Amino acid sequence: MKNILNNQTVAKFGFVLLLFVLLQIPLSMVSNLISERSYRLEEVRNEIARSSTGEQRIIGPFISVNYTEMVNHEGKQYFTEHRQYILPETFNFNADLESYAKYRGIYQARLYKADSRLTGTFDLSPLTQIGRDKINSVSMVVGVSDSRGLIKLNKMTLDGKSIEIQPGTGLNQFAQGFHTNLDFTQLLAWKDSTSNNGSADIKLQPLTFDFNFLLQGMESIQVTPIGKVSNVEMNSLWPHPSFTGDFLPISSDISDKGFNAQWASNNFSSNISQLFERCMIDSGRCAELDRRQMGVDLIEPVDHYLKSHRAVNYSLLVITLVFASFFLLELFQARLMHPVQYGFVGLALALFYLLLISFSEHLGFNWAYVLSAIASTVLLSIYVGGMLANPKQGKLFGLCLMGLYGLLFGLLQAESYALLMGSLLCFAILSLLMLLTRHVDWYAKNADHSVINKDVPPELENDGQ
Repeated sequence: MKNILNNQTVAKFGFVLLLFVLLQIPLSMVSNLISERSYRLEEVRNEIARSSTGEQRIIGPFISVNYTEMVNHEGKQYFTEHRQYILPETFNFNADLESYAKYRGIYQARLYKADSRLTGTFDLSPLTQIGRDKINSVSMVVGVSDSRGLIKLNKMTLDGKSIEIQPGTGLNQFAQGFHTNLDFTQLLAWKDSTSNNGSADIKLQPLTFDFNFLLQGMESIQVTPIGKVSNVEMNSLWPHPSFTGDFLPISSDISDKGFNAQWASNNFSSNISQLFERCMIDSGRCAELDRRQMGVDLIEPVDHYLKSHRAVNYSLLVITLVFASFFLLELFQARLMHPVQYGFVGLALALFYLLLISFSEHLGFNWAYVLSAIASTVLLSIYVGGMLANPKQGKLFGLCLMGLYGLLFGLLQAESYALLMGSLLCFAILSLLMLLTRHVDWYAKNADHSVINKDVPPELENDGQ
């Protein structure tokens, strides 16, 4: 044990290891800075949402029936008010999303304007079951999560006839949106014919609706498949969609020119009727209904904060490789390097990540990575060339470092295989280091230790001489 502690090589290794640990302080500061800037971006997006519009969710149309019913209790009669809701038989939603960016300083949020159309039909037979004399009012309701996004209400028709739209819904569960009051006498077509039993027949026609409006929102739009049969279609020139909700599209076409997606569901797959009824009875039971969505997020293709954070995670590998190369240079060529030189090289490697996050906020991640890698490589090439008193070795070091940065850039781009490629790279590097040092006599008392096997590569043996 005493020989090990007095060994210069082991002492140098321990000091380099200590320096490696100390370098985690500036790297941790850079990582915290990335998290802080990412949090600030989220704050800016929330501020933009508060001052304009946020994520949008559309539910409806559905018919709300307010009626009065007489109840007998202990010989007394009471009138109680009730609400019944009628969901559409068929429900179709089409939207053409035009996306644009809204900036605040160096940060941005992606907004959209959705040219929306709601079409479908209602079965009005539940109205006859209530009774004509009991009904107080009938309204058709469309709920949206942020009514500030209702920029323009275009053509609104029922059975081909224009209707007047009123703001709000009158419901606690979906407070924001719009509604229209319906004339009950015009909904039902009474047929003065007599059936076999002498009673009058009521002829019910399906009620068709066609609502067109322009809806603004931020990043996300979701639609509740409220019909017994629902079809949703969305398209946009934005080429980076992320489909959300409980239903994935049954078909989608995504390219550099944009995307087009179609969804379909029915009451058996969505159970929308029961979920809607539970929600309207008790607002605390709306969570399941809220999850029954078909939607899309317009995401940014590159989150430079996320990629910068991932790059910092690989900093341990970069610093380890550079320090290991210097240590092996000392080991095989008997070149003594001062710990201060190790420190300057480590700080230069750490500064790369600060340059990366600074440039990426203005130039994007890819260009920021290229510029930061070039700056770090040029600096270290000049420094290492002077440190070794050999400009050629400095240039060779720069080429190797640039190759390492290029390899790490590939790891950052390969999201699906990043872990596998990173693991294989670490294994390959460790294997190389173990093979190069497998014959080193670590018990040697001096730095000029012996390599005791003829299998040592000739070039390393010549350098040692």
